Amino acid sequence: MSSQNGSANGRVRTARPLVDLLPGVLQEDDFTRRMLDGIDDVLAPVFVYLDGLDVYVDPRLCPEDFLPWLAGWVGMLLDENWPAEQQRAFVASAWQVYRYCGTLRGLQRELALLTAGEVEIAETGAVTVSTTPSGTIPGEDYPRLSVRVTLPEGSPISEKSVHALVAASKPAHVVHQVEVVRS
Repeated sequence: MSSQNGSANGRVRTARPLVDLLPGVLQEDDFTRRMLDGIDDVLAPVFVYLDGLDVYVDPRLCPEDFLPWLAGWVGMLLDENWPAEQQRAFVASAWQVYRYCGTLRGLQRELALLTAGEVEIAETGAVTVSTTPSGTIPGEDYPRLSVRVTLPEGSPISEKSVHALVAASKPAHVVHQVEVVRS
């Protein structure tokens, strides 16, 4: 019977045939059954795709070749040299990174997730509050950011990847330098 679940003759079958949604009197009509079986054949692959759509937006489950697109969707940069599990963990951590986006803490967290290493960041900016007018301004005249990352032994992370991540995460007017040390 063509309205059953499963695959017949290599065709994808729908889990819920349209004929089953009709009133009983129409379910008995042969022409209606055949017409809806044809529509089911056309719609079944669409329903199968839509039923599995959540897999494509979950970085832990999506196909490996889909990870770069998913990373771009959440505004993250992936290096093709990273192992797939590290790429998945990095994309899955997007909510943690964006929670502190634009802050020193956010950059440190993002670098720690990327490198699995020890991250040290020094910046020249500062904020202060004073009740005295015309007080001294904190920080330096030219904002700078200095990043030092100590990578674990055998890490596939390149200095270029760390530099690209810092450049993408910091404010555009801040000059930065990156030092990557391998332990």
